[in-house]
Amino acid sequence: MPTTFDVIVIGAGPAGYHAAIRCAQLGLNTAMIEKWLDKDDKPAYGGTCLNVGCIPSKALLEASYKFVEARDHFSEIGIKVKNISIDVPAMMARKDEVVGNLTSGIAGLLTSNGVTTYEGVAKLHANRQVDFTAHDGATEQLNAENIIIATGSVPVEIPSCPLTEDLIVDSAGALEFLSTPKRLGVIGAGIIGLELGSVWNRLGSEVVMLEALDDFLPAADQQIAKEAAKQFKKQGMEIRLGARVTGTEIKGKKVTVTYSDAEGDKKEVFDKVIVAVGRRPYTEELLAADSGVALDERGFVFVNDTCLTNAPSVYAVGDVVRGPMLAHKGMEEGIMVAERIKGKMPLVNYDLVPSVVYTHPEIAWVGKTEQEIKAAGDECQVGTFPMAASGRAMANNDTAGLVKVVTDKSTDRILGVHIISAQASEMIAEAVIAMEFGASAEDLGLTMFAHPTLSEGLHEAALAVSGHAIHIAKRKRKK
Repeated sequence: MPTTFDVIVIGAGPAGYHAAIRCAQLGLNTAMIEKWLDKDDKPAYGGTCLNVGCIPSKALLEASYKFVEARDHFSEIGIKVKNISIDVPAMMARKDEVVGNLTSGIAGLLTSNGVTTYEGVAKLHANRQVDFTAHDGATEQLNAENIIIATGSVPVEIPSCPLTEDLIVDSAGALEFLSTPKRLGVIGAGIIGLELGSVWNRLGSEVVMLEALDDFLPAADQQIAKEAAKQFKKQGMEIRLGARVTGTEIKGKKVTVTYSDAEGDKKEVFDKVIVAVGRRPYTEELLAADSGVALDERGFVFVNDTCLTNAPSVYAVGDVVRGPMLAHKGMEEGIMVAERIKGKMPLVNYDLVPSVVYTHPEIAWVGKTEQEIKAAGDECQVGTFPMAASGRAMANNDTAGLVKVVTDKSTDRILGVHIISAQASEMIAEAVIAMEFGASAEDLGLTMFAHPTLSEGLHEAALAVSGHAIHIAKRKRKK
């Protein structure tokens, strides 16, 4: 006899486990299916984000940043450190410990909320029937009134740079180096490439990033992207735009990468190469021919605004559907779907999905860029505040960056906030809240911020929209 549930969630990444826990909280009999990570011989609770993405990369970013601070900047604030060194294996072990603690924590949350877990793979058939195959090969038929697909994404591979076991790796492989490459090539200068490049640059690698696009961080505001490029150059990372990789050759323990740019064909030799050109939705072997679930032209599961697929009572959330591949976006989609299954009517505001690059300084934005607004033929006003004028930033010895607020010229409503600064990932949340409630720059300017804080940069940028910033010297008017 098949086992029947109210909801079956396929995939235990951020979108999936949020959906499963919320379904269970709402009183729905819920099951979750998660496949195993073969390399660790364990189920991958937390998905890519927790196991080989967001969390381990942040652990390495934090460790490597602290190392650079101690090595290069502690003396500036009177702290003398001698003979500092980095123990890469110990750093990796600590990263793995963090991942292990969080993975087991998610498993505990699922259990404590009454979610039934299955460890193996699923294939979805018509009428919400799921054929489940356990890790040991045992099979079982499961059925549900509702299905939530949350199978996530995998790194994009490029034919010109095929992966190897240790010399040419994807983003997951870059989190496993046990020594610092002398010369590191990074294919792709997007968010993932910049974060991984930053880790190994800080630890002593000579990092060269090859980006096929002609523009740097095209999704970000151009003023912020320009400032970011300046900061990365100052840190020693070399970013080559318009560089299309055409081939690779391995000789001994070296990788020769050939690429072409505006000047013609070129070659570079690296000790390691990271391929970080993006991610694609993961649906391999998931959908039977009769499932009724359609994919779009890019391979994403087709869904409407409430994440419902073509098949009745089958939903899909997270990286496997349209929109930015961000854990927090998937989390909110998972919760939305759970509540809609229960009869509630929430929606996700896709106009206010924050993006963050966890380099140093961090880069964060939400809403529209100045360029997008002007390209649409609309008028806007802009207020900026340099972090070099922030008292807290000066006290922290960390003054790089700026905050930018963009508003509608006629209504003063905030349309976008763009930040490059230490702790930008924390500051952007304030902007998201303000914009969610339809705040104007004046509203933000009239809000009391604690002093001294980095968040005052957002306050000052909002005041600057109308020319009322307190800590920016007023320019003399030309006669």
